Amino acid sequence: MSDANTSISPPNKTAILAIILISYVMIVLDISVVLTGLPKIHNELGFTDAGLAWVQSAYTLTFGGFLLLGARAGDVLGRRRMFVIGMSIFTIASVAIGASQSSAWMLSWRAIQGLGSAILAPTTLALLQTTFDEGEERVRAVSLYSAAAGVSATVGLVVGGLLADWLSWRVGFLINLPVGVATVIAARIFIRETHKRAGTFDLPGAVTSTLGMGALVYGFIRSAQLGWDILTLFTLGTAVILLGAFVMIERRAKQPILPLRLFVDRERSGAYGARVLYISAMVGFFFFTTLYLQQVAGLRPALAGLAFVPATMLHVPVAVIVPRLIRRFGRNTILIAGMLIGIVAMAWLSRAGVGSNYWTAVALPMVLIGISQGLTLSPLTSSGVAGVSHEDAGAASGAVNVAHQIGSSVGLAVLIAIAAVGSVGLDGADLTAYRVSHAFDAGTVMLVATLIISLFTIVPAARRQSQSHEEVASTECAA
Repeated sequence: MSDANTSISPPNKTAILAIILISYVMIVLDISVVLTGLPKIHNELGFTDAGLAWVQSAYTLTFGGFLLLGARAGDVLGRRRMFVIGMSIFTIASVAIGASQSSAWMLSWRAIQGLGSAILAPTTLALLQTTFDEGEERVRAVSLYSAAAGVSATVGLVVGGLLADWLSWRVGFLINLPVGVATVIAARIFIRETHKRAGTFDLPGAVTSTLGMGALVYGFIRSAQLGWDILTLFTLGTAVILLGAFVMIERRAKQPILPLRLFVDRERSGAYGARVLYISAMVGFFFFTTLYLQQVAGLRPALAGLAFVPATMLHVPVAVIVPRLIRRFGRNTILIAGMLIGIVAMAWLSRAGVGSNYWTAVALPMVLIGISQGLTLSPLTSSGVAGVSHEDAGAASGAVNVAHQIGSSVGLAVLIAIAAVGSVGLDGADLTAYRVSHAFDAGTVMLVATLIISLFTIVPAARRQSQSHEEVASTECAA
């Protein structure tokens, strides 16, 4: 019997890639589309200032917490089946969010939407990994996947601002209904079901990782709002204990949701750590720049959204030509160049303050941010799934997405906590400008740490792999 993954014809591969990209765009778009609509959501649904942060956190907590279980479900139950289930949950939750009449209703469905994303995201990356052959074909597919993530984040801010000003923030969620239904139908037509594998679910691992991540994020968000009181410290301590228990459970579980053998490879381990820090800085860029544009520069949501256009100007072209750049200059060179450009851009943004000129203080570094994302995300994704067998494809994809969500949730919470330090006595635009500047300073440090991790883990591993390929080619020529 032939393997379904190896018998897919090129036209089907094109259709599958389109399905993967559209679904991933939906996930990332909904993370960012809500940001520029937050002021309207705040007023319409009666959120408190503290409660408003949970519009994002409720989503990212369940997203990050259930990612590993979602990835494992795809391995055991079949990836097409889990794709359809994940997309269905995501779509139904989107409609419910768009119909929200209270803050409690919205937060509940945002959490459910995060669960749908937790099933969907690792399944899409695993399908990409098992559908496209390792080498140039997969590099091209991963480049488009990474480009979709970066562009969707920025486009979501633009679209969210325009919709909030001209129509309603609800439209950004309701539009997922026709797209979600069409994607489910397309998946049933073009994606072949993977073989089921006998196995069990690591529920203790799922519970401890979800609760541990939730406590970690809540602890940092609370520190920014109420300070480092006893409850904050207790929450963070509990998070450390739960995550430590998670590691112990994974070491002993027969079928862990996060096989620790994934971390034996230095390149993959470095890629996960680097991704956490890089995404932390980039999510901080989107979040704090949105605050700066509306609360310091005084732009309406629509203009604040359009102000992010410079971040996309070169992102797509750069991401699309990344495979060609890698062939010419090597993956190490492209990865390091992307990180260095990101460091310069983030340090530049940290200088923005009250009365700064938008074009020189925000727009120009935004262009560099787009270039950095276009160059960096694809090599990081490739390193995160490098050398993984088909058996561990879902787990590795889950680990990449978990690293992404740790950066999105925990990383942002850390930046919010850092931004609040020393801001006592300030108010209005001065307070926001102070917090934004401090957050970007911290983001710069995160990107420097990302570069250091890459230089000591990803770069040496990629260099050894390149030398190994050259030795094999030389041996074949001699033979």
